[in-house]
Amino acid sequence: MILVGDTDSKERNIMAALKKCVFGVLNVQALRTPSLFTAERNIKRWVAPTLKEMKRRKLKMGPEAPVHRSTFLDWNYHSELYAFGKRLGEDFRKDVLQCAFTHRSYIIQEEMKQKEVGIEDPKLWLEDNEELAKMGEKLMSEYLKQHLRVALPRFPEEGICGINDYLMSDATLAHVSKHIGTTDIILCSDFPVTDTTLAKTFKAIVGALAESSGEDKAREFVRDFVLTQLAGKDVNEIWVVQDPMKILTDILKRDGKSEPEPRLINECGRNTILASYQVAVYCSKEFMGVGYGETISIAVEMAARDALKRLFQTTENMKPIPFTMNVNVPLNNKFKQNVSVDNWNSKNVPNVVQC
Repeated sequence: MILVGDTDSKERNIMAALKKCVFGVLNVQALRTPSLFTAERNIKRWVAPTLKEMKRRKLKMGPEAPVHRSTFLDWNYHSELYAFGKRLGEDFRKDVLQCAFTHRSYIIQEEMKQKEVGIEDPKLWLEDNEELAKMGEKLMSEYLKQHLRVALPRFPEEGICGINDYLMSDATLAHVSKHIGTTDIILCSDFPVTDTTLAKTFKAIVGALAESSGEDKAREFVRDFVLTQLAGKDVNEIWVVQDPMKILTDILKRDGKSEPEPRLINECGRNTILASYQVAVYCSKEFMGVGYGETISIAVEMAARDALKRLFQTTENMKPIPFTMNVNVPLNNKFKQNVSVDNWNSKNVPNVVQC
């Protein structure tokens, strides 16, 4: 005879055992499966096609037009002028600094706007930066030339002028002007601001600093921001000598020496695309310079250039141009120029020992 109660109890025991087995297997799988313990990405399939379509439409619309900073709601022009001087650590007069950032084109544009609304005689009470730019350009050019003459006493005056032209170019001054934060503060009719406008603004800033804090502070400002653009650059690449062998011959003739004699001292790869020649220049059995080239004529030219570098003491291993040296300004503002390359000889240049 089978008791009903016993059957129920057996079934309950069997069901409990099955549950333990099932949940035990699930627990083991949970321990082995890392996805149960990490967040899933859950990226829908519509995300990628939507982003691609948005990018396609953006490219179809073309590049976005640049927006001037003055169009923002939190724009405050006078605060920007005040912050500009404080960022640079200089003390500017507010009216002079505002004049340095105001171009003639902006004044003309604003006058035209007032005439369009019916004002016959518009008056803005603004001054453009023409005079400040001229003052700053003159001060910068004189200081840069004098500093280079003191730092490179044996370098010809044509080389000094060539380096000065490089530092005073619109590309160099625009690079400096842009990185000191003048782009958003300039008042002009063109936007984006051109390199010419940026360079002119920087010259006007130098003039404004001379008016506000004196010419000594303006020279230090030019030294810190403009002269330092020569760091890591070769002055011989900025001023390239034309016909170096003729110039070397003329210099040696003025020194009372014989003409330079180029000699082929090494070569490899003749009659191949990897040909290389090494030529040295001698004068009365005295070594003058050495050069390399893929042809003999190029090697001779490079050797003559190397000889001139040794005479001018502007070789690749020269001592860097000192930026912190003091340059005395004469009372009559007449600086002594270096010797011209047409009159250069070893007697009329200072004998400086290169470190």
